[in-house]
Amino acid sequence: MKHLILCVVGARPNFTKISPIMKAIAKSDTLVAKLVHTGQHYDQSMKHAFFEQLQIPEPDIDLGVGSGSHAVQTAEIMKRFEPVLDQEKPAAVLVVGDVNSTIACALVASKKHIPMIHVEAGLRSYDRTMPEEINRVLTDQISDLLFTTEKDAEDNLAKEGITKERIHFVGNVMIDNLKQQLPRATSVQDILPGYDDTAEPWTNGFALLTLHRPSNVDDPEILQRLLEVISKISEQLPVIFPVHPRTKKQIETFNLQHLIESDRIITKEPLGYLEMLGLMANAKIILTDSGGIQEESTSLGVPCLTLRENTERPITVTEGTNTIVGTDPQKIFSAFEDIMKTGGKAGNIPEKWDGKAAERIVQFLEQWVQTPK
Repeated sequence: MKHLILCVVGARPNFTKISPIMKAIAKSDTLVAKLVHTGQHYDQSMKHAFFEQLQIPEPDIDLGVGSGSHAVQTAEIMKRFEPVLDQEKPAAVLVVGDVNSTIACALVASKKHIPMIHVEAGLRSYDRTMPEEINRVLTDQISDLLFTTEKDAEDNLAKEGITKERIHFVGNVMIDNLKQQLPRATSVQDILPGYDDTAEPWTNGFALLTLHRPSNVDDPEILQRLLEVISKISEQLPVIFPVHPRTKKQIETFNLQHLIESDRIITKEPLGYLEMLGLMANAKIILTDSGGIQEESTSLGVPCLTLRENTERPITVTEGTNTIVGTDPQKIFSAFEDIMKTGGKAGNIPEKWDGKAAERIVQFLEQWVQTPK
């Protein structure tokens, strides 16, 4: 008999993490996975961009929750997830990352005494104003198994009273996915018709920008100064800017469209994973407020400027190619100029970011499900 693991996804960052785990479980003689999609983020274009591009099977269960405030969304996921557990009776529930679906499903499983597995545990920004930080801390507290991406995460968890027996350093499943998908990445030419790296304005490369965090895009002063410095950067290096729907709305609301109306700032609709991977791999520099892109840029060896005051992924700074620059235009532009002059941080690939994290997770789970609890 195979042991059922319910794997939960809900939002865009989850898909790149669950894909290699589902593939590894599919090869197991001991485990079987079912995919639960909460529907926290969902639309038809995303279905193609993530499920199909990442070769993730269609969800076995779709809760169809949709958008809402943090409280409403979390509560609705919990209400809809509980009957799933009653019906499926899994050996364990596996959640990834730090979105509302992560904590919501973890809470339900924990209260029903179903073992909880958290992949990407122990990451901390120590900024409790971030909803994701609250989700991370609480999920780790109620998880039975905590799989970490870096050794420092164990120190974070130990400070919070979590015993070593629950913690297992396996590496980064997001990097598993990147390595699996890199040969399939979309070429820049297919994303930007007419792109030619031997002709102007592309001869010195391009910058890739992503911007979506509420702390950056919901404050008109912060958003304006970020777009102003991006405009200044574009004078030296063309900027490709896939615009998040939230960011697009706020740019329009605050009447800031003029700051990105330049033939050297190429705005795009949100892109699929393979398109983003193609752009990341070929960029001269990445500017972002995304957590995952900090890790992906480190794996790809591309200099990254993080437009935040902190990061829950400090290994990308201490070992990788990432620099935290906040939202101060002078600091951002100074760091940009340094990269243009020196090439930026070379960085190293962190330990166990080797594309085999999901294999290590499944190997451990195969033994764990057969051990008397």
